[in-house]
Amino acid sequence: MESDDAAGTAPGDGRQVRVMVVDDHPMWRDAVARDLSEAGFEVVATAGDGAKALRVAPAARPTVVLLDLQLPDLSGVEVTARLLAGGDGADGPAPRVLILSASGEHRDVLDAVKAGATGYLVKSAGREELLEAVRGVHRGEAVFTPGLAGLVLGEYRRLAADPSPADEEDPAPELTRRETEVLRLVAKGLEYKAIASRLGIAHRTVQNHVQNTLTKLQLHNRAQLVRYAIERNLDE
Repeated sequence: MESDDAAGTAPGDGRQVRVMVVDDHPMWRDAVARDLSEAGFEVVATAGDGAKALRVAPAARPTVVLLDLQLPDLSGVEVTARLLAGGDGADGPAPRVLILSASGEHRDVLDAVKAGATGYLVKSAGREELLEAVRGVHRGEAVFTPGLAGLVLGEYRRLAADPSPADEEDPAPELTRRETEVLRLVAKGLEYKAIASRLGIAHRTVQNHVQNTLTKLQLHNRAQLVRYAIERNLDE
């Protein structure tokens, strides 16, 4: 086990790991929050339902939201999509979402990933597995319970190899060279400030390119943009 200081930040990312735990079972929620705190992570908020999570997140500014799928009001899939819908805004980067659910059903996993979740663990995961998953998701890595990663990759490959009739009838709009460059870096998991530094352009310019690309492709959020790029091998 790493020291608390090492656990509080993820290797390769100097930002403090700030976690919000969202689960409607108080004992489970408190136990997870305690494990995270003891490992050196900063637990910035907890919530028992989706509405509170969405209300609290902008002020708490978590880097990782540990989220159950089964909530009493909104589904975890809907909460994920709404947390990520704003992208990088005035309050900083959108948090990354790690689903922690009792369900290992393939449809639940795929729906969560399509909504933008970076990782998915079932609740049978051990303490160390959970802590490593939080670190990985904080760094932008895709983290899944063993057996689920292949499912997600296989689904993306299937969609890429079997376009819908609408895809065949309506060719994708042409992106500019700069929009394509930005899209490639978004697909690799870089945040907007890192993309701006890499390309030598302003942070606001990156945001504008992303917004223009979303508009051209008729997409709604960064998660959908990443999926689009992966389906076209732009992340390689």
